[in-house]
Order: sequence, then structure tokens, then C-alpha cells
Amino acid sequence: MTTPMDIVLAYYNAWTGQDFDQAMTYLADDLVCHAPAGRIEGAEAFRAFMEPFSQILVKAELLASYGDETTVLLMYGTSTRPVADAPGAELHTVRDGKITEIRIIFDRLPFEQARAAQGKPA
Repeated sequence: MTTPMDIVLAYYNAWTGQDFDQAMTYLADDLVCHAPAGRIEGAEAFRAFMEPFSQILVKAELLASYGDETTVLLMYGTSTRPVADAPGAELHTVRDGKITEIRIIFDRLPFEQARAAQGKPA
């Protein structure tokens, strides 16, 4: 039997392995994501938000994972090309074998500072 933890870890391993096509197979079409930038509705809109991050990822380390019958919480550390230390946490809701909701917590400030240092708008 596949558990919510199995689904979320498979999703995490896919996107941190820069295989976003595979990552998308774990997401419901009507996925809702709550991120520091605001609410994102639909799997394709989420892809437009998250896939670029996966492409600048240099390293990811899963720090903790906890879950029950419907929710899974991951905490991880990442290193990206513009920001060396970018920790994050995600709370996933899983229904009928798909991730239906994600709440992402991360600090946007280091990314905004990196963009500003390169002369790009935040």
C-alpha cells in the first residue's frame, strides 16, 4: 500500500533530482499551493512557480519528515546557485494518491538580495 509519506517523498526526490515531469505525476490537477508569494492554483501554475527553483538547485538535504494518513511535513535544506543556504519546509495534504495542497515556508529575502546584487528586479 502506498502511503502519503511514500507519495510526498517520491515527489520530493523527483523535484530535487530535477525531474519535474516525474514530480508532476504526484500532484492533483487542482493542486492549491500557499507560498510566501501568495496562493497558486492548479498544477500547471505550480509548475511555473516551482520548476525554475528546481533548475537552480545545486544540492538538497532532507532534514526531517513526519506524517499521518493525510498530511506529510518535510523540512529540508537546499543550496542553489544564487543562495548557498536556503532552508525550507512543506506541509502536504494527500488525497486519493495525489498531493492536493502544499504549504511552503522559506525565506524570500536571500533570493531578493541575490537578485538585487545582480541588478535584477525583486
